[in-house]
Amino acid sequence: MSESINVLSFSKYPNLLEPAVYIVGAGPGDPDLLTVRAQKLLAAADVILFADSLIPEQILAVCRPDAEIIKTANRTLEEILPLMIDAVRSHKSVVRLHSGDPSLYSAIHEQMQLLADANIPFEVTPGISAFQSAAAKLKIELTVPGLVQTIILTRISGRTHVPDTEELASLAAHQASLCLYLSVSHITEAQGKLLEHYDPDTPVAICYRLGWPDEKIRVVTLAQMANCTHEEKLRRTTLYVISPALLPVSGRSCLYHPEHNHLFRSSHSLGSDTTELRM
Repeated sequence: MSESINVLSFSKYPNLLEPAVYIVGAGPGDPDLLTVRAQKLLAAADVILFADSLIPEQILAVCRPDAEIIKTANRTLEEILPLMIDAVRSHKSVVRLHSGDPSLYSAIHEQMQLLADANIPFEVTPGISAFQSAAAKLKIELTVPGLVQTIILTRISGRTHVPDTEELASLAAHQASLCLYLSVSHITEAQGKLLEHYDPDTPVAICYRLGWPDEKIRVVTLAQMANCTHEEKLRRTTLYVISPALLPVSGRSCLYHPEHNHLFRSSHSLGSDTTELRM
C-alpha cells in the first residue's frame, strides 16, 4: 500500500491534475467551509464521485462545466471502485468527495487498500469535521482549562459494531467533551449509557445537518436529549455534543497569561506590561 501513497501535485498547468484519485473532505455541508485545496481539486478534476445523500449539490458549483459528476449514494463499493480505476487508467483525474473529514467514519480505509492493490495513485485532503463546525456555531471551546481537557469522538454500536473496550458508558466515565456521531437511531439507548456517568443537567447540543439550509441546533439537558430528538423528528446527519464546556465558564489558559514563560516570551508581571506599553 505504501508504494501508492505518494505526494501528488498539480501539473504545471493550473487547471489540470495528474491522473489519480483525490479523496477529499467536503466538510459538514457549508460550501464556504471547503479548504482551498479541496476547491482547487474540485475545480480541476475530470470526474467527481460524491455521496449525494450526505453532501449538498451546491458544493459542486466550483466544478468544471464539463466534469463528469457521479452520484454514489445508491452504489456499493464494488460498483464505485471500478469507476475510479477505469477513469484513472484512462488518464483522468478523479475526486472522491466525502462528507466531513475523511479520517472520521468515511470508510476510506478499504478504498485506499483496494486502490493500492490496483496500483492506482491517490492522496487524501482533510476537511472540517462536524464537531469542529458545531463548536464554531455554538461559540464554545471544547477544551476549557480547569474544566475539561479531552475530546472524545465516538458512536454507539449499531450495524457497525463498536469494540467492547470503547463501549459508550465506559467512555462517558471520563466526563469529557463527548461528540457522538451516527447514533440518532439509537439515541434512547445512548442517553441511558451517558446518564450512568454524566449529570442529567449536563448540556447537550443536538446538531442536525450542520451547514445545510435546513440546519437545526438545539441545546438541552442530557435528560431531555432523546425526547428532543424524537420531537424534532431528527434522522441521520445528527451530531450530539455532550460537554460541560457548554456551561458558562471562566477558565483561563496559561498560554497568554503574563506570568507564563515559554520559548517565545519571557514571563513578566502585569506591571512590566504596563511599563512596556508606556514606552
